[in-house]
Amino acid sequence: MNTWTIFKRELNSYFTQPTAYAVIVIFGFLSILFTFTLGNFWAINDASLHGSFFRYHPLLLMILVPAVSMRQWADEHYTGTIELLGTFPVNLGSAILGKFLASALIWALALALTFPMVITVNWLGDPDNWTIFSGYLGSFLVCCTFLAITTLVSSFTRDQVVALITSVMICCLLTICGWDIVINEIRRSGSDAAVDILTNLGIFSHFFQATSGLISMTSLLYFLGLIVVCLVGTNLVLKSQRA
Repeated sequence: MNTWTIFKRELNSYFTQPTAYAVIVIFGFLSILFTFTLGNFWAINDASLHGSFFRYHPLLLMILVPAVSMRQWADEHYTGTIELLGTFPVNLGSAILGKFLASALIWALALALTFPMVITVNWLGDPDNWTIFSGYLGSFLVCCTFLAITTLVSSFTRDQVVALITSVMICCLLTICGWDIVINEIRRSGSDAAVDILTNLGIFSHFFQATSGLISMTSLLYFLGLIVVCLVGTNLVLKSQRA
Protein backbone atom coordinates (compact mmCIF):
# COMPACT_ATOMS: atom_id res chain seq x y z
CA MET A 1 0.00 0.00 0.00
CA ASN A 2 1.43 3.36 -1.00
CA THR A 3 0.40 6.93 -0.29
CA TRP A 4 -2.08 7.03 -3.19
CA THR A 5 -3.84 3.81 -2.10
CA ILE A 6 -4.19 4.98 1.51
CA PHE A 7 -5.27 8.43 0.32
CA LYS A 8 -8.11 6.91 -1.76
CA ARG A 9 -9.18 4.57 1.05
CA GLU A 10 -9.25 7.36 3.61
CA LEU A 11 -11.07 9.75 1.28
CA ASN A 12 -13.67 7.09 0.53
CA SER A 13 -14.22 6.54 4.26
CA TYR A 14 -15.02 10.25 4.71
CA PHE A 15 -17.65 10.23 1.98
CA THR A 16 -19.24 6.85 2.83
CA GLN A 17 -20.04 8.30 6.25
CA PRO A 18 -21.67 11.67 7.00
CA THR A 19 -18.34 13.11 8.21
CA ALA A 20 -17.31 15.03 5.08
CA TYR A 21 -20.81 16.27 4.33
CA ALA A 22 -21.35 17.42 7.91
CA VAL A 23 -18.10 19.37 8.15
CA ILE A 24 -18.65 21.08 4.79
CA VAL A 25 -22.19 22.15 5.71
CA ILE A 26 -21.38 23.20 9.31
CA PHE A 27 -18.25 25.14 8.36
CA GLY A 28 -19.96 26.86 5.43
CA PHE A 29 -23.00 27.81 7.49
CA LEU A 30 -21.05 29.11 10.51
CA SER A 31 -18.46 31.03 8.50
CA ILE A 32 -21.15 32.87 6.53
CA LEU A 33 -23.25 33.39 9.67
CA PHE A 34 -20.28 34.96 11.48
CA THR A 35 -19.56 37.14 8.46
CA PHE A 36 -22.95 38.82 8.57
CA THR A 37 -23.30 38.94 12.38
CA LEU A 38 -20.05 39.24 14.32
CA GLY A 39 -18.17 40.35 11.22
CA ASN A 40 -20.60 43.21 10.43
CA PHE A 41 -20.09 42.65 6.70
CA TRP A 42 -22.60 45.30 5.59
CA ALA A 43 -21.48 47.92 8.11
CA ILE A 44 -17.74 47.85 7.41
CA ASN A 45 -17.93 47.39 3.61
CA ASP A 46 -15.26 44.69 3.72
CA ALA A 47 -14.53 44.01 0.03
CA SER A 48 -11.37 42.02 0.85
CA LEU A 49 -13.24 39.77 3.37
CA HIS A 50 -10.29 40.33 5.74
CA GLY A 51 -12.19 41.65 8.76
CA SER A 52 -15.55 39.96 8.32
CA PHE A 53 -15.24 36.56 6.65
CA PHE A 54 -11.70 35.35 7.33
CA ARG A 55 -11.33 36.87 10.79
CA TYR A 56 -13.26 34.10 12.54
CA HIS A 57 -11.92 31.14 10.58
CA PRO A 58 -9.24 30.15 13.17
CA LEU A 59 -11.89 30.16 15.92
CA LEU A 60 -14.06 27.78 13.89
CA LEU A 61 -11.21 25.61 12.69
CA MET A 62 -9.64 25.08 16.12
CA ILE A 63 -12.76 23.06 17.04
CA LEU A 64 -13.99 21.65 13.73
CA VAL A 65 -10.65 20.36 12.42
CA PRO A 66 -9.89 18.12 15.45
CA ALA A 67 -13.51 16.91 15.44
CA VAL A 68 -13.00 15.56 11.93
CA SER A 69 -9.49 14.15 12.17
CA MET A 70 -9.46 12.85 15.77
CA ARG A 71 -10.12 9.33 14.47
CA GLN A 72 -7.13 9.15 12.12
CA TRP A 73 -4.89 6.99 14.30
CA ALA A 74 -7.00 6.65 17.44
CA ASP A 75 -9.44 4.55 15.42
CA GLU A 76 -6.60 2.37 14.11
CA HIS A 77 -5.50 1.76 17.71
CA TYR A 78 -9.05 1.01 18.88
CA THR A 79 -9.91 -1.46 16.11
CA GLY A 80 -6.51 -3.13 16.23
CA THR A 81 -5.70 -2.36 12.60
CA ILE A 82 -2.52 -0.60 13.74
CA GLU A 83 -1.13 -4.04 14.66
CA LEU A 84 -2.34 -5.46 11.32
CA LEU A 85 -0.67 -2.57 9.54
CA GLY A 86 2.57 -3.57 11.22
CA THR A 87 2.45 -7.01 9.54
CA PHE A 88 2.38 -5.49 6.05
CA PRO A 89 5.37 -4.04 4.21
CA VAL A 90 3.84 -0.58 4.55
CA ASN A 91 5.93 2.53 4.80
CA LEU A 92 4.52 4.40 7.80
CA GLY A 93 5.44 7.70 6.22
CA SER A 94 3.24 6.85 3.22
CA ALA A 95 0.33 5.90 5.49
CA ILE A 96 0.64 9.11 7.52
CA LEU A 97 0.92 11.27 4.40
CA GLY A 98 -2.00 9.51 2.69
CA LYS A 99 -4.30 10.06 5.67
CA PHE A 100 -3.16 13.66 6.08
CA LEU A 101 -3.68 14.53 2.41
CA ALA A 102 -7.17 13.00 2.38
CA SER A 103 -8.31 15.08 5.34
CA ALA A 104 -6.59 18.17 3.88
CA LEU A 105 -8.58 17.70 0.67
CA ILE A 106 -11.83 17.63 2.66
CA TRP A 107 -10.97 21.01 4.16
CA ALA A 108 -9.86 22.42 0.80
CA LEU A 109 -13.30 21.45 -0.52
CA ALA A 110 -15.05 22.98 2.52
CA LEU A 111 -13.20 26.27 1.91
CA ALA A 112 -13.83 26.20 -1.84
CA LEU A 113 -17.57 25.77 -1.33
CA THR A 114 -17.75 29.16 0.40
CA PHE A 115 -17.27 30.70 -3.09
CA PRO A 116 -20.65 32.53 -2.91
CA MET A 117 -18.90 35.06 -0.63
CA VAL A 118 -16.35 35.78 -3.38
CA ILE A 119 -19.10 36.14 -5.97
CA THR A 120 -21.00 38.47 -3.62
CA VAL A 121 -18.12 40.90 -3.04
CA ASN A 122 -17.26 40.93 -6.75
CA TRP A 123 -20.88 41.69 -7.57
CA LEU A 124 -21.07 44.45 -4.96
CA GLY A 125 -17.76 46.12 -5.74
CA ASP A 126 -14.26 45.75 -7.18
CA PRO A 127 -12.21 43.80 -4.62
CA ASP A 128 -8.58 42.72 -4.86
CA ASN A 129 -9.07 39.03 -5.68
CA TRP A 130 -5.40 38.31 -4.96
CA THR A 131 -5.98 39.38 -1.35
CA ILE A 132 -9.03 37.11 -1.18
CA PHE A 133 -7.05 34.20 -2.64
CA SER A 134 -4.28 34.90 -0.13
CA GLY A 135 -6.88 34.77 2.66
CA TYR A 136 -8.10 31.39 1.46
CA LEU A 137 -4.51 30.13 1.34
CA GLY A 138 -4.01 31.34 4.91
CA SER A 139 -7.15 29.53 6.05
CA PHE A 140 -6.00 26.35 4.32
CA LEU A 141 -2.59 26.54 6.00
CA VAL A 142 -4.35 26.90 9.38
CA CYS A 143 -6.46 23.83 8.52
CA CYS A 144 -3.37 21.80 7.62
CA THR A 145 -1.56 22.91 10.79
CA PHE A 146 -4.47 21.87 13.02
CA LEU A 147 -4.78 18.60 11.06
CA ALA A 148 -1.11 17.82 11.67
CA ILE A 149 -1.46 18.57 15.39
CA THR A 150 -4.51 16.30 15.65
CA THR A 151 -2.71 13.57 13.70
CA LEU A 152 0.15 13.63 16.20
CA VAL A 153 -2.17 13.62 19.21
CA SER A 154 -4.29 10.76 17.85
CA SER A 155 -1.18 8.62 17.39
CA PHE A 156 -0.74 8.51 21.18
CA THR A 157 -4.20 7.21 22.12
CA ARG A 158 -6.94 4.77 21.16
CA ASP A 159 -9.65 7.00 22.63
CA GLN A 160 -11.12 9.44 20.10
CA VAL A 161 -12.58 11.66 22.84
CA VAL A 162 -9.17 12.05 24.47
CA ALA A 163 -7.68 12.85 21.05
CA LEU A 164 -10.41 15.42 20.43
CA ILE A 165 -10.13 17.21 23.79
CA THR A 166 -6.32 17.30 23.75
CA SER A 167 -6.16 18.49 20.13
CA VAL A 168 -8.77 21.21 20.68
CA MET A 169 -6.87 22.44 23.75
CA ILE A 170 -3.58 22.71 21.83
CA CYS A 171 -5.24 24.37 18.82
CA CYS A 172 -7.09 26.77 21.14
CA LEU A 173 -3.85 27.76 22.88
CA LEU A 174 -2.12 28.42 19.56
CA THR A 175 -5.10 30.48 18.42
CA ILE A 176 -5.92 32.43 21.56
CA CYS A 177 -2.33 33.30 22.54
CA GLY A 178 -2.00 35.43 19.41
CA TRP A 179 -5.48 36.95 19.53
CA ASP A 180 -5.66 40.76 19.62
CA ILE A 181 -7.59 40.79 22.90
CA VAL A 182 -4.94 38.68 24.66
CA ILE A 183 -2.02 40.56 23.11
CA ASN A 184 -3.47 43.95 24.10
CA GLU A 185 -3.97 42.81 27.70
CA ILE A 186 -0.35 41.63 27.93
CA ARG A 187 0.86 44.84 26.27
CA ARG A 188 -0.82 46.84 29.05
CA SER A 189 1.31 44.97 31.57
CA GLY A 190 4.39 46.39 29.85
CA SER A 191 5.93 43.05 28.93
CA ASP A 192 7.17 43.63 25.37
CA ALA A 193 9.15 40.38 25.33
CA ALA A 194 6.02 38.37 26.18
CA VAL A 195 4.07 40.20 23.47
CA ASP A 196 6.73 39.35 20.86
CA ILE A 197 6.85 35.70 21.90
CA LEU A 198 3.08 35.23 21.87
CA THR A 199 2.68 37.13 18.60
CA ASN A 200 5.22 34.90 16.86
CA LEU A 201 3.93 31.74 18.51
CA GLY A 202 0.22 32.33 17.90
CA ILE A 203 -1.68 31.52 14.71
CA PHE A 204 -3.44 34.88 14.35
CA SER A 205 -0.50 37.14 13.45
CA HIS A 206 0.67 34.80 10.68
CA PHE A 207 -2.89 34.19 9.50
CA PHE A 208 -3.76 37.90 9.34
CA GLN A 209 -0.73 38.56 7.17
CA ALA A 210 -2.19 36.15 4.64
CA THR A 211 -5.69 37.64 4.82
CA SER A 212 -4.13 41.06 4.16
CA GLY A 213 -2.52 39.74 0.98
CA LEU A 214 0.98 39.47 2.50
CA ILE A 215 2.27 35.91 2.75
CA SER A 216 5.74 36.31 4.21
CA MET A 217 8.44 33.66 4.22
CA THR A 218 8.37 33.74 8.03
CA SER A 219 4.68 32.84 8.10
CA LEU A 220 5.12 30.09 5.50
CA LEU A 221 7.99 28.61 7.52
CA TYR A 222 5.84 28.85 10.67
CA PHE A 223 2.97 26.86 9.19
CA LEU A 224 5.04 24.39 7.19
CA GLY A 225 7.43 23.90 10.11
CA LEU A 226 4.62 22.98 12.49
CA ILE A 227 3.09 20.62 9.92
CA VAL A 228 6.39 18.82 9.22
CA VAL A 229 7.32 18.55 12.92
CA CYS A 230 3.91 17.05 13.80
CA LEU A 231 3.94 14.56 10.90
CA VAL A 232 7.52 13.49 11.63
CA GLY A 233 6.57 13.19 15.31
CA THR A 234 3.61 10.98 14.34
CA ASN A 235 5.97 8.75 12.35
CA LEU A 236 8.32 8.39 15.32
CA VAL A 237 5.47 7.60 17.73
CA LEU A 238 3.97 4.94 15.47
CA LYS A 239 7.37 3.39 14.75
CA SER A 240 8.02 3.08 18.49
CA GLN A 241 4.65 1.36 18.91
CA ARG A 242 5.40 -1.10 16.11
CA ALA A 243 8.81 -1.99 17.59
